Amino acid sequence: MARKVLVLGEVRDGGLRNVSFEAIGAATQIAEGGEVVALLVGEEVSSLANKMIHFGANSVVTVEDAKLSAYTPDGYSQAVLAAVDEVKPEAIVFGHTALGKDLSPKVAAKLQSGLVSDVTDVEVAGGNIVFTRPIYSGKAFEKKVVTDGLIFATIRPNNVAPLQEDSSRTGEVTSLSVEIKDLRTIVKEVVRKASEGVDLSEAKVVVAGGRGVKSEDGFNPLKELADVLGGAVGASRGACDAEYCDYSLQIGQTGKVVTPDLYIACGISGAIQHLAGMSNSKVIVAINKDPEANIFKVADYGIVGDLFEVLPILTEEFKKLKVHS
Repeated sequence: MARKVLVLGEVRDGGLRNVSFEAIGAATQIAEGGEVVALLVGEEVSSLANKMIHFGANSVVTVEDAKLSAYTPDGYSQAVLAAVDEVKPEAIVFGHTALGKDLSPKVAAKLQSGLVSDVTDVEVAGGNIVFTRPIYSGKAFEKKVVTDGLIFATIRPNNVAPLQEDSSRTGEVTSLSVEIKDLRTIVKEVVRKASEGVDLSEAKVVVAGGRGVKSEDGFNPLKELADVLGGAVGASRGACDAEYCDYSLQIGQTGKVVTPDLYIACGISGAIQHLAGMSNSKVIVAINKDPEANIFKVADYGIVGDLFEVLPILTEEFKKLKVHS
């Protein structure tokens, strides 16, 4: 059954987040040969439209307004609802990011639609679109099928593969005029505490530290290894509570959920709350002095040793590999 699918492209710092392309990949499966329409919302976003087309969108709709320069649920929901009314899709796909998690329930409620959130896999089976999502903090997975009405889903970053970029692809780009009004929230300034560099929730490699790093300076070897691997630094709640790092780095049930290709846990005991945020990583390497640490139960590879002795060795070896590659 061919469907028209609307995909929200997520803009950050003047560029598109990778989850936007992953959402197009999911939408292409849902469309089953139908049309994938990308939606870009912001102050000046039309220059990004062709990138969405190169990654598989058939066309792009832009909603531009100075009031949309920073995310607010009121402003963005007005833009998205206007686009839904214009495009009339049979399905909608967002990224399961901080923005997507906040905006999707509001839009779904306005549309009187169901919502399948935090999807990690999309497949077509027996004529149905089957969504897989984790439940019970990642201890189990459930499969969901939307049998009636609008299909609305959010896609967890780093789980659904994007399509291959093709710069020769072309498509129509249209501008939709929407009056953004009655905003209850106005963003005056955005102050970022997160470290610069690779976005933690989209990083392919994450080097995370726990209480075992012992201090704020203890994170320096982790940062060096993350830089060499082109990854991001994360932390357990214990490290954040001890004020070794900012809470923006926290991974776990009450922090960020990450699914990188490689997760290196340094001095992390493996409390169930932390595992909920990283246990679906493709490869997990644990470094801990305690051979009985719970983190080893979920690790693919374990190193029993002092992280301050192990990390410099790993970093040097990876540097050598980069030189010879």
